[in-house]
Amino acid sequence: MHPADPSSQKLTDARPTTPSDDAASTERTIGRHRVPERPGRALLGSTPLRVALATGVTCCLSLVAVASARGNDDTPRTVEPLAEAVADRAAIADERASRSLDRDVAPARILPSPTAKPTPTPTAVRKAPKKPVKPRRPRPVAGLDQAQMDNAKIIVDVGLEMKMPRRALVVALSTAMQESNLYNLASDVLPESAEYPNQGSGSDHDSVGLFQQRPSSGWGTVAQLMRPSYAARAFYTALNEIPGWQDMSVTAAAQAVQISAYPDAYAQHEDRATTVAAALTA
Repeated sequence: MHPADPSSQKLTDARPTTPSDDAASTERTIGRHRVPERPGRALLGSTPLRVALATGVTCCLSLVAVASARGNDDTPRTVEPLAEAVADRAAIADERASRSLDRDVAPARILPSPTAKPTPTPTAVRKAPKKPVKPRRPRPVAGLDQAQMDNAKIIVDVGLEMKMPRRALVVALSTAMQESNLYNLASDVLPESAEYPNQGSGSDHDSVGLFQQRPSSGWGTVAQLMRPSYAARAFYTALNEIPGWQDMSVTAAAQAVQISAYPDAYAQHEDRATTVAAALTA
């Protein structure tokens, strides 16, 4: 536009030069309306301030990266944005602080149920040792009672142990029937004999036991002769020392051992002795 243009001159004349014109010189001249620039933009536009802000942001991002790396050294994890982490922490703090003054009764503590104990492995059960079984008592025969039959069994068992023949058993049983009636007798002459188990007493000198053997004649001690098994063994041993006793009668064989004053008395017991020997060896 030419400076001699009247309109231009008019506009120029309408705007006198004042101190405010210096300030107006900073206004935008783009467009129809003029908007004054904000002071803050001028500050942000300064180079030193921009450098300081960039440095601060870089430090914050470095701290977040270091904290995330320290939180999990083994497994990599995504670093959550700083703003989201701050919001979550604020929400947790707000939730913990929101407590009512009217609190409910605390629920009962539920204890974990005890775990079932493992069933112990069964171990070998040690069986108690069996009690020794008492031998069956023989059933009495031939008119004998139980005590007589028990003594007869001892005489037969010892004879079988010594491998004596059946006839020797009959001779021994006949002798005991005649001498003591198959009872283990003490002697009134030997008070010591009464100290041992016995089934009565006799008075024929110092004779004791089933076979009325005399300690004074060398058959054994009183204690030995009062044991039926020892007395029977002593009788069989003496019988074996009689030459040809197997061919003798029961009376002769018994008399050869006992040297009794009544040698014929043994014969009366032969039948019963045979029955008892058969019953005990069946």
